[in-house]
Parts: sequence; structure tokens; C-alpha cells
Amino acid sequence: MSVIQDSDNTKAIKMCLSCSKICLETLHHCLNNGKNGLVGGMHLALLQQCADACQLSGRLMIAESRFHHQACELSFEICQACAEECERFENDPLLARCADVCRKCAESCRAMAGMTVRIPQEEIARASMT
Repeated sequence: MSVIQDSDNTKAIKMCLSCSKICLETLHHCLNNGKNGLVGGMHLALLQQCADACQLSGRLMIAESRFHHQACELSFEICQACAEECERFENDPLLARCADVCRKCAESCRAMAGMTVRIPQEEIARASMT
């Protein structure tokens, strides 16, 4: 591996582990501060899933597993969804920070997975109607 790739890998690993951490902190924040009724069970589950997916991606990259691309693609998808959910609570600083970290992690994972941005068909149809 080249120095640049090592640097990119290291940044992606750190980003995934940071995202996992902030998602768990946010999950516990919501549960401990009575926000679990406000954010809903699906959002709480998404925070846990994002933490788990990012942890897996980070661990597979550390191990230089040939499967890390697939894990990073999954993390990209889940991080995007988690960011969208957390952004709805912009008045809560921790949820806003979680959204920001999830967005950054999604981009890092997209790059590590070697993905091109996919636009859902409904968004394409909506854009063509305007």
C-alpha cells in the first residue's frame, strides 16, 4: 500500500470508529433524557445499527479484510439514513453533532467502498417533474 492509501485508510477507520461512538452516545442521551418517545423506536434502532455497522467497517479495514468494501457500502447507507433522522432535531446539540459526524462518515465510507453516488428512482422522477 502507498502512503496516501494508508493515510486514507487511517482516516476512514478513525471516522468509522468516531461515528460508532457518537451514535452510541446519542442513543444513550435519548434514552436517559426522555427523548426516546420523541425520537421514536425506529430512530433509536437506527442509531444502534449505525454504531454497529461503522464498528464493523472500522474493524474490517483494520484487519485489511477483502470484505471491507461491502461493509463500507452498508455503513454509507446507514449513516445517510441516521444523519437524516438526527437532522430533524437540530435544537439538540448532540443529535445535531451526530448528524454531522454521520454525514462525514457516509462520505468516507462511500470513498472506501469505491461507490458512485446512487440517486433513488423516486428522486430522479421528482427532479424531472420540476
